[in-house]
Amino acid sequence: MKTGILVVNLGTPDDPSPSSVYRYLKQFLLDPRVIDYPWLARQLLVRGIIVPFRHRSSAKLYKKLWTEEGSPLKVYGEAVEAALQEAMGDDFVVRLAMRYQQPSIQEGLDFLRQKKVDKIVVFPMFPQYASATTGSIHDEVMRIVRSYQSFPELHFISSYYDHPGVVEVFAENARKFDLDSYDHFLFSFHGLPQRQLRKADDGQHCTKVENCCATIGDHNKFCYSAQSYATAYAIAEACGIPREKYTICFQSRLGKELWAKPYTSDVLEERAKQGDKRILVFCPAFVADCLETTIEILDEYAEEFDEMGGEQLDLVESLNDHPKWISSIVDIIESSVNVEAKKSIKRSEPA
Repeated sequence: MKTGILVVNLGTPDDPSPSSVYRYLKQFLLDPRVIDYPWLARQLLVRGIIVPFRHRSSAKLYKKLWTEEGSPLKVYGEAVEAALQEAMGDDFVVRLAMRYQQPSIQEGLDFLRQKKVDKIVVFPMFPQYASATTGSIHDEVMRIVRSYQSFPELHFISSYYDHPGVVEVFAENARKFDLDSYDHFLFSFHGLPQRQLRKADDGQHCTKVENCCATIGDHNKFCYSAQSYATAYAIAEACGIPREKYTICFQSRLGKELWAKPYTSDVLEERAKQGDKRILVFCPAFVADCLETTIEILDEYAEEFDEMGGEQLDLVESLNDHPKWISSIVDIIESSVNVEAKKSIKRSEPA
């Protein structure tokens, strides 16, 4: 029996030209799980305002990010695909896909079906679950397979925010720096509108309880923000960083509505006012260095911090294609598949 592994990340333009970035942004932002406004409002906002006014400036940022090999997100994705295939062996078929642009989820699923796999495991490249990322990937997979007359068994990985291997790679990368030389540490996660966080809350807990994300339990175990806090706590503990020395914050806002707080830009300003000169930033929502890390943190936020009087803002390298990250993926997949198998066996046992 063969198992297909569909490894899926967010996506990237085909190249840094304005036309390619235009296509990418349009597909990305028209996803109803990303901008969850009613259809007409979303169309008017994305097609009429955001994409026409942002695609050229975004293209300039992508041009700064681009390497000779191409988009780092795709380059690292292809490296993970190759390394994971070698690690998993001949009983598995690994395929990389992107939620937006190429290679598409449709192409990935078609490839795995052609290989006659008996099971497909969908592995989103997002440690913390969010409807706009992992949820969108699962939604797209289900949309496609609905048209199949027959299809293999499907298994979805939802999150792995506190997996020991993932935590250790971030900690190992952080130890490349002299941690004692930094005044403060930031754990900066990609932001989400507070409205989306509340929509995902089935227990009337989100933003209704003080410090509602500070601890994770049955009441909020599927909350993106609570999972982000849990990730930060685990990495900080592995690095030996005391609680008073770090702040958990959120970056990459879009629009004027309230997003998950505190905002990374506001935290940087506050740390500068308190006299911090050297700050080290972790971005544990991203498994590969990309626009939001290399450009937003190391370029834009570093410049802002310098203007505020800071002296040094550094970024901890992401998981990228680290061997322990590959081993972690293997462990997450095998553990999840085994758990599902045991449940199936238990259900089939006679009473």
